[in-house]
Amino acid sequence: MSFSHEVKRELLEHIDKQRDCRVAELSAILMLEGVVDMEEPAVYMHTENQELEELYGHMVRLVLPKEFEDDINPLELHGEPAGELLSILKWRNSDAVNGLLIQQEKCKKAFIRGAFLSNGSMSDPEKSYHFEIVCDFESQAKQIQDAMRFFHLDAKIVSRKNHSVVYLKEGAQVSTALSVMEASISMMNFENIRIVKEMRNSVNRSVNCETANIKKTVNAAVRQVEAIEFIESKVGLSSLPDNLQKIAEIRLTHPETPLKELGELLDPPVGKSGVNHRLRRIVEIADKLKLGGS
Repeated sequence: MSFSHEVKRELLEHIDKQRDCRVAELSAILMLEGVVDMEEPAVYMHTENQELEELYGHMVRLVLPKEFEDDINPLELHGEPAGELLSILKWRNSDAVNGLLIQQEKCKKAFIRGAFLSNGSMSDPEKSYHFEIVCDFESQAKQIQDAMRFFHLDAKIVSRKNHSVVYLKEGAQVSTALSVMEASISMMNFENIRIVKEMRNSVNRSVNCETANIKKTVNAAVRQVEAIEFIESKVGLSSLPDNLQKIAEIRLTHPETPLKELGELLDPPVGKSGVNHRLRRIVEIADKLKLGGS
């Protein structure tokens, strides 16, 4: 089962106790998955997601008056029951939900939850962070984006194959979106994965940095030894000033020793920066000899 499906399974079990929140969530589902005929009136709901159909049907029965409870098919409402539902949802001849339904924070949460259950998806957080809701119309996407931004979610909209897609691509933002939709178990699972990934990435960065430093140190040591050997073959190490001759001899006998430890072998001892300075001068002398040809 995909992570996205796990999130939806958790959300499908969440039936809000407050009627206005149920209405907001139901409106989002109908907006993205339903068909409304205002003239008949009629309300149709058909989706390949059977669990979503069951949730929708259950919520329709919850919000409609008791008088309609026994004699309706909530997936295909006609006449008076359809008119009553559209009245409850404050439905208009519009692609988006009536903004009066989602003014309160709790209703915005329910609205986002319904939109995600309808046309939302998430990538596997082990691979990447991506949360999206696909809409048929830009007005729908804009309404979802506005609701998400109320919770400081930096939702973006992109066009894709004649659809408008609301999306998030940052781990902390996706985690917040799960919390907003009240998918608490999924949010904790997501955070556990994110923490492990960030620790792993941090370790990899440290290892890469350490590897780069080691490579840099080794390359410098090789160049120093090559310079010393060149000077020795051309003019002899005795041609060097006494302090440079001493460090050159020690470097030749200890080619892999770090600078700090090289300095401790001198009498008197010299610090790391002092050793580095002397070896740099030796490399410069070797370079000049090569250019001078003697």
